[in-house]
Amino acid sequence: MQLLISMCIIRNMKTEVWKIDANQIDARLMARAGQILKEGGLVAFPTETVYGLGGDAFNQEAAAKIYAAKGRPSDNPLIVHIAELKSLERVAAFVPEQAKKLAEVFWPGPLTMIFQKKEAVPMTTTGGLDTVAVRMPAHPAALALIRAAGGFIAAPSANASGRPSPTTAAHVKEDLDGRIPLILDGGKVQIGLESTIVDMTGQRPVILRPGYITQEKLEEVIGSVETDRGLLKEDAHVRPKAPGMKYRHYAPRAEMFIVEGQRDKVTETIAALVRKAVSEGKRPGVLATEETADCYPGGIVRSAGSRQDAGTVAASLFAVLRAFDHAGVDVIYSESFSDGELGQAIMNRLLKAAGHNEILV
Repeated sequence: MQLLISMCIIRNMKTEVWKIDANQIDARLMARAGQILKEGGLVAFPTETVYGLGGDAFNQEAAAKIYAAKGRPSDNPLIVHIAELKSLERVAAFVPEQAKKLAEVFWPGPLTMIFQKKEAVPMTTTGGLDTVAVRMPAHPAALALIRAAGGFIAAPSANASGRPSPTTAAHVKEDLDGRIPLILDGGKVQIGLESTIVDMTGQRPVILRPGYITQEKLEEVIGSVETDRGLLKEDAHVRPKAPGMKYRHYAPRAEMFIVEGQRDKVTETIAALVRKAVSEGKRPGVLATEETADCYPGGIVRSAGSRQDAGTVAASLFAVLRAFDHAGVDVIYSESFSDGELGQAIMNRLLKAAGHNEILV
């Protein structure tokens, strides 16, 4: 049965931004931020992946505030963030041996695992499901905040629902200013893509969202891992078991198209599309790479990084999508990024940002 949440009325509030140093955690500042969470308030904070919007994982009202602040559908699960491995016992009804092996290797880190939940975890936190998504972030400030808040923070990404995920505190403020009391500014995040999500509740682990921890890395630890079919095709009838499985995410304001094919054909096609858009009086944007940015004589061209280092593309992707918003483009044409270790994760985000608008050449 789907849990219906009455959306809170968001009153305009002053949003404070506190600068923090991940290399020198201010314990008093973290204690103050933790107290806000203990009292049912929300705090945006940096992780190694993206900025998260945190609330007390065991407080139903806090979860409702998260959904309201983001404008997020209430059946889209939140991720419970922990700072100690033993904390898993409080939220997960059963932890299989494969999950323990993954935790030993990848926690703290950008890996989220889904388990059958314990009764203590509110349905508001899990989006009405009897499963719970859990991760232990690797960012020192995130771990300090979790401990200061009592050990359990429910947090999705700290952006307005459907918008590109925030990789800086400025992105958070752009979307949530006046909707939350506090943003902890730890600078630009390191990875730039949300955590890999693996469902551990079935006979075989299943990737529900690709990320920095790739299928190959997972299989090196526990053997065969499946990939959910929902990563390849949108299905409006699928109830989301993990964040990002059902609803459009990461989207810039302009309509967006992904051009897929051989590199030369891709650049030629995008260049032609840009010329056509300009002739029609439009302001087109092009999401390119360092290797191809010079191939486009017109439009607003933004490089997401180098194809020789997919990590640079992952780290810059969401910032580039937001940059197109600031540039006021009418349409965006993006190169595809299927190749390389992070290709699946990058394409997963791009396809959702584009609403699965693809041009095959």
